Amino acid sequence: MATISSPGIGSGLDVKSIVAQLVALEKEPLTKLQVEAATVQTRVSVYGQIKSLVSTLSDAASRLSSLTTFNSVKTTSSNTSTVSATAIGGTSANSFSVTVQNLAKAQATASGALLPVGGALGAGTLRLQLGQWTIVPSSFTPQSGGGSVDIDVSATDTVTDVASKINGSNAGVTATVLTDASGERLLLRSKTTGVEAGFELSIVNDADGNAADAAGLSRLVSGASIQYAENAQMLINTVPVSSATNKFENVVSGVTLTANAVSTDPVEINVEPDKSVLSNAINDFVAAYNAVNQAVNEQTKYDPASKSAGLLQGDSTAIGLQNALRGILQSSTSGSVYQRFNDIGISQQLGGDLAIDSTKLEAAINNGDELKNLLRIDNGDPMTNGVANKFAAFAKGLLNTDGMFSSKDASLKRSLDLNSAEQTRLNEKVARVEAQLNRRYSALDVQLSSLNALNSYITQQVAQWNKTTN
Repeated sequence: MATISSPGIGSGLDVKSIVAQLVALEKEPLTKLQVEAATVQTRVSVYGQIKSLVSTLSDAASRLSSLTTFNSVKTTSSNTSTVSATAIGGTSANSFSVTVQNLAKAQATASGALLPVGGALGAGTLRLQLGQWTIVPSSFTPQSGGGSVDIDVSATDTVTDVASKINGSNAGVTATVLTDASGERLLLRSKTTGVEAGFELSIVNDADGNAADAAGLSRLVSGASIQYAENAQMLINTVPVSSATNKFENVVSGVTLTANAVSTDPVEINVEPDKSVLSNAINDFVAAYNAVNQAVNEQTKYDPASKSAGLLQGDSTAIGLQNALRGILQSSTSGSVYQRFNDIGISQQLGGDLAIDSTKLEAAINNGDELKNLLRIDNGDPMTNGVANKFAAFAKGLLNTDGMFSSKDASLKRSLDLNSAEQTRLNEKVARVEAQLNRRYSALDVQLSSLNALNSYITQQVAQWNKTTN
């Protein structure tokens, strides 16, 4: 592009200023395009916000139409420090007493004290066998199908080395070393609780030739103390039950009990419907619906006093969305004594927001089956299905990859692409015009400079002629 570094140097004509003003006139349409692009980009953002609110509404409607919401139950314990309880949805309401007689324990053993500390034990082979002590402590029944691991001990291995080998053998027990004033002890503990998770440590062979004495490797077994494994035990309404862990699952149908402490006093457990889950789901839905309605109202409003309009004022998509939501509210449901939200105390206010009559809603919640039908009945007809199902299906359709929001976003982005292309075309045109103007005014400046020089020469000649004549 041609430029003028010293415009008007010969003619006094301000070429740079003239060209700048003419180029500014050419650029005027660009400002309009930039404003249009900013407006479209803001629309993209606004629709993104509304989409997020509709997604929240979709989730709220899905929870409101979910059987889990209606089947929610809560459990209470009169003494959670002794017994705590949970129940799965749909569990029948009931109550019972629990007395914890025993907590589950894992088997643990401790060898006799070994000296010197850090000294070698002697070579040989240990065997860890999983199973159950059936007649404590005289009889051990090995686990069916195996469950035994042999540990080879070298002549230089210490108690710490043996513990490490046991831990690396995946034998179903954990090993550690306790050191006190008496010496070292090998401590073993079953990884799980319950009488069926017991174990026996025995000597397969001892390098000193005697697997039953208190010398060499046999010292790990001879004189060892044992805490036998135990099951947790409790009485449920005087009926004894047992568990390998402190958790009792489905002993009472649908209920999980956890024993936390032994107590001679019975603990009362109650299972009952949790109506607060449904109440909260309804409140969440109303809040989500109102958030969508308020966002659309704000963007489509017109203020006659200030003569200002919302960004989406007159936008058929936004208005259509709001009308569709209100249409679902006004539609009726078949198969329930309640036909519309208004029948359960959820009414539409001026401006479209929903309000809740808590007294009327509480009565409907107590009439559980009829409320369930209003919200989630499937009649095979989208016009008469449960109102929560209608909202969930409608919102899902809006949010699908081929739904309204995707289509609107694609349309707005096409407008941005066209606008960007038009701005590029206009900028290229302005650049060409600027180059042409610079060339023309540069040539004019040269011509004017030449004429000024000629004028000066003629003036000098005329003055000289006048002097000669005089």
